[in-house]
Amino acid sequence: MTSRVGIGYDIHRLEPGNGIVLAGVAIPCEYRLIAHSDGDVVLHALCDALLGATASGDLGEHFPDTDPAHRGRDSSEFVRAVLGLHALGQWTIANVDVNVIAQAPRLGAHKPAMRRRVAHLLGIDEDRVGMKARTNEQLDAIGDKRAIAAQVVVLLESR
Repeated sequence: MTSRVGIGYDIHRLEPGNGIVLAGVAIPCEYRLIAHSDGDVVLHALCDALLGATASGDLGEHFPDTDPAHRGRDSSEFVRAVLGLHALGQWTIANVDVNVIAQAPRLGAHKPAMRRRVAHLLGIDEDRVGMKARTNEQLDAIGDKRAIAAQVVVLLESR
């Protein structure tokens, strides 16, 4: 096999607060994410996409939210740990496509920094990272500003 695809998804509830972290970037806003770790839905979905592409389980198996060691943990540490797995050693990341679904906060101004941070964490060029943000047109918990979600697709190629 010369390539593999993985898909990741994550969602977290929002509540009033003083900012969130997405793709490892601090986003100032009037919300905070309710989560065991830092709640970075982008990096959580990225980890799941990488794990899925290599048939290596999922984020909860590797970093259970029942483990106190992960309380408040920076999700970039999860990404580094996943990249260090033996199963990823024979693969190169060809590209990553990120879709953030949030009614609030507005993310347009933050997308370049988010894209740069994901590329840096993965050790790939920025032009291999797609970063999109969209609303949920005021539908469901996301549209009601009570949640935020991310979808990530990765393409791996054999070395």
